[in-house]
Amino acid sequence: MSADRTDEGHGHGVGPVVSSAHLAATGLPELSELEFALTMVGHGFQRWIVRCMAAAGGPALSALEVLILHLVAHRDRPKTLADICLVLNIEDTHLATYAIRKLARHGLVTSGRKGKEKTVAATGPGAALCVRYAEVRAALLLDAARGLGIAPAELSRTAALLRRLSGSFDQAARAAAAL
Repeated sequence: MSADRTDEGHGHGVGPVVSSAHLAATGLPELSELEFALTMVGHGFQRWIVRCMAAAGGPALSALEVLILHLVAHRDRPKTLADICLVLNIEDTHLATYAIRKLARHGLVTSGRKGKEKTVAATGPGAALCVRYAEVRAALLLDAARGLGIAPAELSRTAALLRRLSGSFDQAARAAAAL
């Protein structure tokens, strides 16, 4: 990406939008640009899901707690801690365990067993809160997302790309830990 790039997001030839020029200068400034965009999207998404849950009538929950509640309500099937951590790419299981305990204190999830493994499932109130969240999401977010003019297939391709990139970041993290 050259400094004179003027396409969308780079108005007036100012170059890539990054938060750390020293990282962009090491090569592949487009990756630095993506990292900054991921930071902005990540924080914006977390803020959104916390506020959407509050607007849906839920208790004060962290972004991780919201994500775990939605996951355990997914397809109305109990999930193990390992399932939750794998799907949400959570490395520190104690964070998930703490979130599950808080959700249980609010009566949104309950624990059970599948063989020797402990499972977590949404309670009736937890599932109902997820349905209300979906209604608030539809009312506040869908039209705004459609207004961007991005085709649904392009959103799906972008999601697939981000999932693939997460593997690159995970591999780089493993390599860094081995240094």
